[in-house]
Amino acid sequence: MSDREPEPVGTLIVGASQAGLQLATSLREFGASQRITLLGGEFRAPYQRPPLSKAYLQGKMPEDGLALRGPEFYREYDIDLVCGEWVDTIRLTDAVTGAGEAATRSGRTLGFDRVALTVGGTPRRVNVPGSTLGGIHYLRDVDDAAALRFELESADRVVVVGGGFIGLEAAAAATAAGKDVTVVEAADRLMARAVAPITSEFYAAAHRRRGTHILVGTAVSGFTGEGGRVCAVELSDGRSLPADVVVVGIGLVASTGLAESMGLECAGGILVDERSRTSIPSVVAAGDCTVVAHAEHGLQRLESVQNAIMQAKVAAAMLLDVEQPSTAVPWFWSDQADLKLQMAGISTGFDQAVLRGAPDTEQFSLLYYRDEQLIAIEAINSPRDYMAVRRILERGGTVPPRAGADLTLPLKEFLRIA
Repeated sequence: MSDREPEPVGTLIVGASQAGLQLATSLREFGASQRITLLGGEFRAPYQRPPLSKAYLQGKMPEDGLALRGPEFYREYDIDLVCGEWVDTIRLTDAVTGAGEAATRSGRTLGFDRVALTVGGTPRRVNVPGSTLGGIHYLRDVDDAAALRFELESADRVVVVGGGFIGLEAAAAATAAGKDVTVVEAADRLMARAVAPITSEFYAAAHRRRGTHILVGTAVSGFTGEGGRVCAVELSDGRSLPADVVVVGIGLVASTGLAESMGLECAGGILVDERSRTSIPSVVAAGDCTVVAHAEHGLQRLESVQNAIMQAKVAAAMLLDVEQPSTAVPWFWSDQADLKLQMAGISTGFDQAVLRGAPDTEQFSLLYYRDEQLIAIEAINSPRDYMAVRRILERGGTVPPRAGADLTLPLKEFLRIA
């Protein structure tokens, strides 16, 4: 750290992510006039990540289509965007106001009078023999996706380790491209941490109908290589799957190192309250790096664009001490082949799940209830159900469970009484 104490200058946002850009934008929209510095480690302006495992991986979206904003936006909003800089240390000189200084890996020292962390996370790694072989891919940034897309072009056999959203999206893209694809999931069902068993069973069957092999309750014990490249995936049950390319999608590890060095409380992510305040209230955090201490649902880690945007808006309001924006109902989506999964609400603690429609038709919804109060929806190729329930939840309304199962009753009718 420099011996010179730099003069505090505006707000420093560490992490040029979706959350970081939204936080900077909201600061301006809420009236901030001081300097705003948005600093990121990648040599790219903030971009969309969801298409990396969907349209971009399939070659349907060019790299320049990923950008969240063009260069003129940063000039218009007077946001100082710094790319290719990693922050190594942050020292608060005044924990009450949040003023301090940051030192970057390249030797720069940046002063600030407010600081926000929007540092995201990194893919969880497999730790088995052969895990460093070439041809094993993780999917988090543009470089990851570009490398995977290139290698998929010449691959015949693809093994996807992990049956979550990223793994299944990548599997669907590879299957659609004519590859022989196998998904290996250690849990007893797909997307087990996010959806109900009915939805898991539907997706397993749907992917199999499209030609993807699905193995659940099966762990990976190692990788075999030839000439430094992977050639097979070894399973815990003794089987071996030939592979030209392997995609690993087993979750995200929140980046907490910087926060921990600052003395912030972390528990699988940077702990924040519903106002995006960390354990040092003058410091805020938003996005995939956070775990929210939710009054109703307990500790919640939500990895979604909507959550990143909402948390960032709340964090900006907190820093400026202005009125908090209204909190939106959490929502999420996943595109897997021609199957669109849309989710709204938080289903944690549900005691009843009502099926609306028939899974065999590949168009149905699951409504989640707690004490007969509607709390969430999973909709597969059912955008009308999804939008209706999302709006009902936003208004604090409900749909009686018996009515929810009746396809003759449009869910939008219950908006009138919400």
